[in-house]
Amino acid sequence: MTVFRIGEAAELLGVSVDTVRRWIDAGRLPAGRDDSGHRVIDGPDLAAFVRDQGNDPDERADESSARNRLRGIVTAVVKDTVMAQVDIQCGPFRVVSLMSREAVDELDLQVGSVAVAVIKSTTVVVERSKGRSS
Repeated sequence: MTVFRIGEAAELLGVSVDTVRRWIDAGRLPAGRDDSGHRVIDGPDLAAFVRDQGNDPDERADESSARNRLRGIVTAVVKDTVMAQVDIQCGPFRVVSLMSREAVDELDLQVGSVAVAVIKSTTVVVERSKGRSS
C-alpha cells in the first residue's frame, strides 16, 4: 500500500504542511507512524479524505452530465476577431480553454473573474508517477 508523509500529502492537496498536521491532530485525517517515527497517511485514507472534501457540488452540478467542475480564477484572456483563449487557475492546476470571442464577451470573462471550468471528455489520459515508491 502507498503511504504518504505529511509533506507529500500537503503537496498533493495544495495546502500547507501545517494544515495537514491540524487535520491529523483534529482527527479529520487518520495517520500512523512509520518505522522512523514520522507521521504517515495511508493512500486509501488520503483518497477517502479528498473524496469527502469534494462531495459538495456546485449549484449547477445537477443541470449537466459533466462531472468535472473546477472552480478558479481567470488569469489570462487573449482575444482576436473570432476566437479567444482563457486561462483559469484552479488550485494548483492551470486549465486553458479555447472558445469563441463572442462567448468570452457574453460571459464577461476578464482577468480576476471567478469561473468554473466544466470538462466533459471521452478521453482522459492517466499516468502513474514514477517519482515515488509504494
